[in-house]
Amino acid sequence: MSDSLGCCGSLLPGLAAPVSHTLANGVELVQLDLPDAPLVCLDFWCRAGSAFEGPSESGLAHFLEHMVFKGSDGLAAGEFDRRIEALGGSSNAATGFDDVHFHALMPPEGAAEALDLLMDLVLQPRLDPDSFAMERQVVLEELAQSEDQPEEVALQRLLSLACPDHPYGRPILGRRQELLDHDPAAMAAFHRRQYAAGRCVLSLAGAVGDGALIQRAASGPLASLAASDVPMVPAELRVTPGLHRLAVPRLEAARLLMLWWLPPAADLEAMAGADLGTTVLAEGRRSRLVERLREQLQIVESIDLDLHAMEGGSIALLEAVCDPEELGEVRQAIDHVWQELRQDVLGEQEWGRARRLVANGYRFSLESPGGVASLIGSGRLWGRPQALGHPLELLERWSPERLQEQMLPLLDPALACVLEAVPA
Repeated sequence: MSDSLGCCGSLLPGLAAPVSHTLANGVELVQLDLPDAPLVCLDFWCRAGSAFEGPSESGLAHFLEHMVFKGSDGLAAGEFDRRIEALGGSSNAATGFDDVHFHALMPPEGAAEALDLLMDLVLQPRLDPDSFAMERQVVLEELAQSEDQPEEVALQRLLSLACPDHPYGRPILGRRQELLDHDPAAMAAFHRRQYAAGRCVLSLAGAVGDGALIQRAASGPLASLAASDVPMVPAELRVTPGLHRLAVPRLEAARLLMLWWLPPAADLEAMAGADLGTTVLAEGRRSRLVERLREQLQIVESIDLDLHAMEGGSIALLEAVCDPEELGEVRQAIDHVWQELRQDVLGEQEWGRARRLVANGYRFSLESPGGVASLIGSGRLWGRPQALGHPLELLERWSPERLQEQMLPLLDPALACVLEAVPA
């Protein structure tokens, strides 16, 4: 192709390969020194997302993320945040379907102390009963706020319809009654089971220096973690197609939601193709769906198609905002655009645009220590220690013809779970 992405070395100038070390118990440590970076990111990843919750553990993964910040045997409630801020840093955490991660970002001179604080907090949470009761109310309020947002109600309904027998169809925040039933003992058992050797990775990126930081991590509490024999990967996802309608109170405009199954995140080459396909369809004003439905037909306020790469099976999620009476025409127009793409191979200009957008989006994710730490940490967590330039190399393996033959059939509107959400 005339707009070749080039070789890996020229794509990511100045970025060396990550250095990794596996402890005797299976915990992996990985770091990438970015000498010119002003900060260090410490990022702890664990296979402990909501997809690993048992039948009576709804919401426990996210609730535990909250409780971790309530202190450990060596840290009083709130002390971790105060000390991280005193070092000039910041911290945060996130729970997803597949994993959870805790990260701290700070100047290099505070990284060693911050590492000790983070490992103590995450690996040895105190789970005090009084703090547990108070934080449960915070989580319940977060759930209530989610249930009070019409768009969130519609999205959760779509997930439950598309994935009725899979954890991806259940809310990460959990269900109210089960949240009320949880106790510190059940949470401690979940923590021991999921925050275990072989299930977690510590990622360091930024001005990490000569390796002293990773050596410090290797001699800390990570080395004492016991192994766990619970499943390492979420259950395999299958999406149930169908057309549904839901009246949602206080929804300001109708929404057409469509969800498709795509290959799991472990299939890196398929993910590159999925990224290209969703970009062609709905990334920017010149994408097929945006140009046709918003610019030409003017039947939608907005239309987006997002790719969510997940371990049990990925999903493509489309959302179109329109008037309720336009829903049928919007669905027809989406089908027509898909049919056109199946019949005619993309031209060089449109193909080049999609490849540049996908490649540049990946490059932008490497511009900060936090972005690099997240990429190498999550990759190692799921057994994908590829070079940083590998995703860009995978884009080279796709052509317009291959996209038409292998990826677009997966985005057939007839295979989607469709929800028409309308104002009640």
